[in-house]
Amino acid sequence: MTEEEVLAEFRASRALLEGHFVLSSGRHSAYYLQCARVLMDPERAGRLAIGLAQKLPRDLRSQIRKVVSPAMGGIIIGHEMGRALSVEAIFLERPEGTFELRRGFEINEGDKVLLVEDVITTGLSSREAIKAVEAAGGKVLAAAALVDRTGGSVDLGVPFHPLVTINFPTYAEDELPAELAALPAIKPGSRKK
Repeated sequence: MTEEEVLAEFRASRALLEGHFVLSSGRHSAYYLQCARVLMDPERAGRLAIGLAQKLPRDLRSQIRKVVSPAMGGIIIGHEMGRALSVEAIFLERPEGTFELRRGFEINEGDKVLLVEDVITTGLSSREAIKAVEAAGGKVLAAAALVDRTGGSVDLGVPFHPLVTINFPTYAEDELPAELAALPAIKPGSRKK
């Protein structure tokens, strides 16, 4: 999929929002990508996952034995990536603030894993999820996401393959431009801290 095709999917599902948003990283932005909306249509989610799987190098695709995603945002695209790659898809949860496997999910020693996210804003959640996979005995070969909001600057410690890279400006609370500060801030993400 081309970048324009991906953004067309976001626009068609009304998943590209404009206003004043507080991102899960705590930074502020005039734009928010509501991946839950773009993924609510199973056909669209499948198309996006196939497009993302096709962006992975062939030798990497052949090595992946499991897809792991952090809850909540990564669950749907992780599941669809598991389908696209014909491997199991499981997810990590944060019941007490740190990622862990629950629900009987297991990672076997040496399992070769693809970490899948919906959106990468700072990479913090992905790095935490990678540590959790490694602590469980897995080897994260690479990470993939629908959207890289860092403009390509994120370092996850493993190769990273986004479907699309966007560089919407983000701001710390004390550096908001006047036009953004004038709007009420909305925190649409799933993480409230």
